[in-house]
Amino acid sequence: MARALALLTKAEIYALVASDLSKVEKELRSYLKCDVRPVTQVSEHLIDSGGKRVRPTLMLLSAGMLGALDARVVRLAAIVESIHNATLIHDDIIDAANTRRGRPSANAVWGKPVALFAGNWLYMQAFAMAIKEDNFEVLQTLIDVTRSMVEGELLQLTLLGKIEVTEKQLMDVIERKTACLFAACTKLPAIAAGVHTSYVARLAEIGTCLGMSFQLIDDLLDLTSTTETLGKPVSSDLAEGKVTLPLQIALSQSGAEAAKKVNTVLQERGFHSVRRQEILDLVQQTDSISYTRTLAKRYLQRAVSAIQSFPSSPYRDALLSIADFIVQRDF
Repeated sequence: MARALALLTKAEIYALVASDLSKVEKELRSYLKCDVRPVTQVSEHLIDSGGKRVRPTLMLLSAGMLGALDARVVRLAAIVESIHNATLIHDDIIDAANTRRGRPSANAVWGKPVALFAGNWLYMQAFAMAIKEDNFEVLQTLIDVTRSMVEGELLQLTLLGKIEVTEKQLMDVIERKTACLFAACTKLPAIAAGVHTSYVARLAEIGTCLGMSFQLIDDLLDLTSTTETLGKPVSSDLAEGKVTLPLQIALSQSGAEAAKKVNTVLQERGFHSVRRQEILDLVQQTDSISYTRTLAKRYLQRAVSAIQSFPSSPYRDALLSIADFIVQRDF
């Protein structure tokens, strides 16, 4: 990322969208009203645990860049965040994860059945709110995104516990599970505003590339960060049976002994016979870290080029700055 760009600080980005993010939060909480108490409890538990609100922020900034930041976009941002929260609940159930954002996961507190149905309810509530927007293209976009995320999850499940996975398979999972929702966030304001399809395509490119990069860095941090920073155990992906791209690259450059260690963790679903540090050493002894970061930067450069095609504005500068933060982040 070229540092010559007029990048904004995180505080400056937040100042641009703080008022509207507050409205998104209020809208999001209004969706949680349900006579069945466990639904509200699970949903509020997840929202109260915080999160970076990356997706609503991307939507608000994209709308601002288009000059289309209004109440409709606030509602759509809350809908997308509801869908995202539903996926987090389901992911934790599938992964048998006990923590989320540094707090006990919903399934750890209420059990799998309650968490599962609460997640399902959140999905349905999000679509109930989307229907009220009375915009078929918006609804179709959300349906396509949800379908893609389900396909990504199913694809990932077919790879679970397998050491022989390809870069293409892993990139496909990332695109379906993460990048497609980022793309929805950046293009939905354009769809809702009825702008030219060329703008929609450009904004979708921005979101897709930001999402690909975001997840690549996420997978890298899972191996190289700390539990305190991540809010969950490091190398949790491998302990859950997932080989991510950095590890796949490391394995392709290592021998049989390294593969044996990784396979042991996959089969044991945890670090029992093999220490976490041994896996980190394996990654650090290859160029998998630099390879993954370089790939993330390539996606970001594509996003930057698309962002720069829009007229200059504080919102455009903020999107450029977020692109920079994604590749530089350590959490």
